[in-house]
Amino acid sequence: MAHSTAGKLRRHTWKALAVACAAAAVFASPHGRDEGQIEGTGEPFTMVGLAHAQHDHGPEKKVQIWTCSMHPQIRLPNPGKCPICGMDLIPAGEEGASDAGEKTPVPRLVLSETARRLAQVQVSPVERRPVEVTRRLVGKLAYDERRTAYITAWVSGRLDRLYVDFTGTVVEKGRPMVSLYSPELLAAQSELIHAVRAARDLTKTGLESLQATAAQTIESAKEKLRLWGLTDAQIQDILRRGTPSDHITILAPMTGTVVHKDGFEGMYVKTGTRIYTIADLSSLWLKLDAYESDLAWIGVGNRVRFETQSYPGEEFSGIVSFIDPFLDEQTRTIKVRVDVPNPDGRLRPGMFARAVLHAAMGEDRPPLVIPATAPLITGKRAVVYVAVADQPGTYEGREVILGPRADRYYVVRHGLEEGDMVVTHGNFKIDSALQILAKPSMMAPEGGGGGGMHHHGNAAPASAAQGTAGGPLNVPDAFRGQLRRVMDAYLQVHEALAADKTQEALKAAAKIRTAVDQLDMALLQGDAHMMWMRDQENIRTALGHMEASKDLDALRTGFAGLSESIAVLARDFGLGADRPLYLIKCPMAFDGQGAFWLQPDDTVRNPYYGARMLGCGEVQEILR
Repeated sequence: MAHSTAGKLRRHTWKALAVACAAAAVFASPHGRDEGQIEGTGEPFTMVGLAHAQHDHGPEKKVQIWTCSMHPQIRLPNPGKCPICGMDLIPAGEEGASDAGEKTPVPRLVLSETARRLAQVQVSPVERRPVEVTRRLVGKLAYDERRTAYITAWVSGRLDRLYVDFTGTVVEKGRPMVSLYSPELLAAQSELIHAVRAARDLTKTGLESLQATAAQTIESAKEKLRLWGLTDAQIQDILRRGTPSDHITILAPMTGTVVHKDGFEGMYVKTGTRIYTIADLSSLWLKLDAYESDLAWIGVGNRVRFETQSYPGEEFSGIVSFIDPFLDEQTRTIKVRVDVPNPDGRLRPGMFARAVLHAAMGEDRPPLVIPATAPLITGKRAVVYVAVADQPGTYEGREVILGPRADRYYVVRHGLEEGDMVVTHGNFKIDSALQILAKPSMMAPEGGGGGGMHHHGNAAPASAAQGTAGGPLNVPDAFRGQLRRVMDAYLQVHEALAADKTQEALKAAAKIRTAVDQLDMALLQGDAHMMWMRDQENIRTALGHMEASKDLDALRTGFAGLSESIAVLARDFGLGADRPLYLIKCPMAFDGQGAFWLQPDDTVRNPYYGARMLGCGEVQEILR
């Protein structure tokens, strides 16, 4: 089927060249006529979009132009059949028969009402409005370091008794924890008792200077015991007994849960030896990993909602309290700390959590925003098409500077004003028409021809064709298994588009995003981690374009970018190991620029044309 299609294309191409030559002959004739006939058919044609400045036709005359939906470069004055594929021509719009003296500083296109209806052009106003973005993050619960205490030996000795035998025990502040034998404490207690007795004897002498010295000695002895961990109550108990004790009881400094037990009975300890760790679990930290691109939306005070695997369907919440000032160069993420109340103690440190952060922009002054489907983005440029207010059916292209994307909107930094009407549907068709007319467009800012939104052409994109220079990366089987779920969902999108099923394709695209979100990046290290960060960012961008699509054509455009990213992913991580993947190209897609996709077999099912030309495509390579 693919070879038959290629043969037909070659025959139709020669026929198209014959039409072009006939047109050239007419323009070279001394009569200067703009109309001629297609040899052998008797059908008239008019060349549109060429300069006519050398002729004076008088007042500008509007003519109806007919084109092919599959080959927009065909521009004929009358209805009929496409000279390339033989399909019925459709109205393309009205254009002036004379473009003399036209010098437009910006790319403009005029569409008739019929052409606008066929192109399904829709516009929306540029407006100021508060926007909210949703970011999905993952992380783990941890102890609140501000609510953690350690029980250590403040003096050397022997642990004769531990009152808490195991971790997980809940203790209250002031509860006995350890009975410690220490000769040093025995000597310090004796020193205090003797100082008190000496002070009593000095009261009989009446010498105030000696009494003051004795009082300072008592206070120094008490302070030594305090520094060794005794409380004021314990010191008073020693004074009431009047005899020193060779054991001291260490009390719990706070109410909490024993999370570590490092000591055991009979153990000799030195000053500073840790015996217990106590944590107050009534408040926890949720440590989330945020990508660099998410930082524009994350701020201290943002509310975060999250779920845990232990309590599916139940939602918890917290407040962002700290954003790490350092970037992890291995994962390219930044830690975001969330304070989480846990009064009932159901949440435990170490639990895995999936969080959703809702961040707003423009609460004080709403930003200028446009729908996410309005800009055509390529590389560092972004172009929108604006309806000219005083000229119905006229659209002009403007290069804009975009801020961050907020779900269904883009923030506009420069290039548009409030109230401008931007094209949100049909903008690709407008841009294609400008490329055909060799006028400035998205991919050709200087005019004179264009490229494509993606890396379409006569050969596979370098990224898809080459992949990883050293072959597939060596990654854990567990991670490759998670990637297969991404590939399975991608293949479902392909089958849905080939069957012209928009909703099924969108549902499968949602499965891809879910599979990507569930991937465990902790399984990767080094180059593999960096490549996955690149690949997943490209996949998310392509999915964003697909999710914003309102019709099947826009969905297929987004699928082309997704296919390129998935092809790179398949090569990087060896996804053709358990089953072959066929890299197939349709040379006619996107106005002859071509587009690729992956299939699990070699029976061509074209996702860009569906039932119109299901078998159009050729196998370029088999990924094994």
